[in-house]
Amino acid sequence: MTSAGVMFACLPVCCLLLGTFRAATLSGLQYPVLSRREFGAVANFSTLLLDPASGLLFLGARDTIVALDTNKLNEPVRTVVWDVPQESRKTCMAKGKTEEISSLTLRKDADGHVIVEMGRKKVPFDPRKRHTAVMIGDVLYAATSINFRGTEFDITRATGPEQKQVRSEQKVHWLDEPDFVSSAAVALSADNNETGEDDRIYFFFNEAAQEYNFYSKVRVPRVARVCRSDVGGLRTLQQHWTTFLKAELVCEDKVRHRRFDVLVDVFTLRHSPGEAGTTHFYGLFTTQWEPERSAVCVFSVSDIVAAMNGPSRKGSDKSDALAPAGLPRPGQCVNNALKAHGFDSSLKMPDNLLAYVRNHPLVQQSVNAAPLLVRKGVAYTKLAVTLIGPREGQREEALLHLGTDSGELHQVAVLGENTTLLREIPLFEATEPVNNILLYQGWVVVGGPLSLARIQAQECALFLSCELCTRFRQLGCEWDVGKEGCVRSAAALDHGVKTEEAVRKCDNQEAERCSPPIKELRVSLGLRVVLPCAQLSPRPCSWEHPRNSLTKQRHPDLEVTVTKDGLGSYICACQEGQMREHAPCRRAAYHLTLEDPGTAGALSGCTRHVVAFYVLVFFAGSLFGAMLFHFASGRCEGMRRDSLDSAPLQPGSHLTDERNGIAAAEAGRVRKRGNGGRLGDGLSAQPAGDKGRNASASYANYSILSADVPDRPTTPGEGSEGGRAESSD
Repeated sequence: MTSAGVMFACLPVCCLLLGTFRAATLSGLQYPVLSRREFGAVANFSTLLLDPASGLLFLGARDTIVALDTNKLNEPVRTVVWDVPQESRKTCMAKGKTEEISSLTLRKDADGHVIVEMGRKKVPFDPRKRHTAVMIGDVLYAATSINFRGTEFDITRATGPEQKQVRSEQKVHWLDEPDFVSSAAVALSADNNETGEDDRIYFFFNEAAQEYNFYSKVRVPRVARVCRSDVGGLRTLQQHWTTFLKAELVCEDKVRHRRFDVLVDVFTLRHSPGEAGTTHFYGLFTTQWEPERSAVCVFSVSDIVAAMNGPSRKGSDKSDALAPAGLPRPGQCVNNALKAHGFDSSLKMPDNLLAYVRNHPLVQQSVNAAPLLVRKGVAYTKLAVTLIGPREGQREEALLHLGTDSGELHQVAVLGENTTLLREIPLFEATEPVNNILLYQGWVVVGGPLSLARIQAQECALFLSCELCTRFRQLGCEWDVGKEGCVRSAAALDHGVKTEEAVRKCDNQEAERCSPPIKELRVSLGLRVVLPCAQLSPRPCSWEHPRNSLTKQRHPDLEVTVTKDGLGSYICACQEGQMREHAPCRRAAYHLTLEDPGTAGALSGCTRHVVAFYVLVFFAGSLFGAMLFHFASGRCEGMRRDSLDSAPLQPGSHLTDERNGIAAAEAGRVRKRGNGGRLGDGLSAQPAGDKGRNASASYANYSILSADVPDRPTTPGEGSEGGRAESSD
């Protein structure tokens, strides 16, 4: 075979390998993902713990703890086996449990033996049971199930001096089948605390609601609070919380009369450092009836404090006692005012007050919030928030990082009351949900049961409109009119230019950008054309066209088969603004008219000649390829026969096994090629909410137009150069 023939025969394989390498390279540069290749047999990652000083990340897995440097993900991971002693394993299995993780620590005594510490009241017996814990200093506060069957629940101070280890009452009106979600500590004593208010620990969970008298149990989201200095009562509520209060969390869209009644995750964020009163809790919600409808509501700690300073909800019993009047109030934390009246410890609280607290932990007032974000068709599992900072008008700007149940990360910009979807990033396999998100030095660390990924948290290229780019000037972002994109610039940090003035300039540019000129296309009947539309965000695009036209949408483009009824205007509009608004931007406009009959005949003849030429080339190429294949097969068969004749078969060897191995390898390469091609497929944008998995980081647009249509329309940002710029996010 000549060198030219070899090159021709290998060209498809080279193209395939090049495409796979490019996809892997782009994926590796943008979003490093660690999975089975790096972790080996270690699986079931459920907990991430980051040391901010060193950037060392600890991953809790089944029987193993993994440590890796978030700044050097290319280095080999380090593991410590955390095996369960054989005797404990036998005891566990004798009680009817399958093999699970022990609660042993890896601390060792002076003789080198592992120090055993009981895990009861710290973690559940069953690792599938949800639990939460938070530490203040070296004291652990935990909310978990405490018995082997997982039917009893507790919120405890689990470590520290024994006399200070308090717990909740084992009564259903304290905790009724809770599903613990998150916990957070709000330290007040470290701030300018003139009132001497105590530090508070908050727990978030879902539980059955006794206040709703329905035929079936209704589950509602709750927030509970205890105080740090609480050591229980002297006679009543001994070693039980005297400050345990809980309230209902209400995330409700009152405009559409829709309430989100299942709490999924909570992210705690203090908006102003050193001011505990600016702490906010960003809650991720869904509904019991529509799991694939998600919402994000934000609750301030001041609203929770106000609710818990109000009256308690009374029971259904008419003989229910009234709340004691005066100070201290039921469930009140110790402060300077109580100390002045002699109540400097929970041990000095009156018995009648503690008796009322024991029977009335639920407060009357709920904590209400309207959704910042509502999305249908997406099941979010985890949430993290990056606060950008206040702008003129004292409103906050933030980025929401949302993990999905299909291994994706979605990033959403929040501007006051408006939200904008920025991008959707596939990271893991569709069957691997996101179960952890950490923020560290401008990175988003995303974890799943089998994998770990790191993504840039804040990039100027995320902001796909002039207004968004301008409002996030604190990041050093500036809108480049020529490139029609957001770029990093030192000039953006000029505080002399007010944000609202810059946004007004954007409005003028946006008006021009959303009014493209109409392109006249002269076509012939029966011709099939593809009209391109430049989609710049993951939000959907729609087309306006004649009613009886024959069309097929290739998101975001439109395929048209020309008919008499299909002549006229075709307009593409894309939603690119805030998610609460419905003002789509016109991205393309065409007008289809029939061409001159004389020109049509010439064009049709030319087209037929072109088609005939391509058919001839195709058959000639096929014949040439068949000859090359036949020649190469003959050579390979001769070589194989020579090798078989010269080397006798060894006992137990089978030719069929060898052939099957080759077939399996080929099938593996085909599967690998299909997966590797996801990045290329993702370069054609898909609408938001589409269950298809886009593999590109952003939404570059492919622009195609039939060869039979002259004057191919172009749009700024299209073409190979624009595609590279988009996919580099």
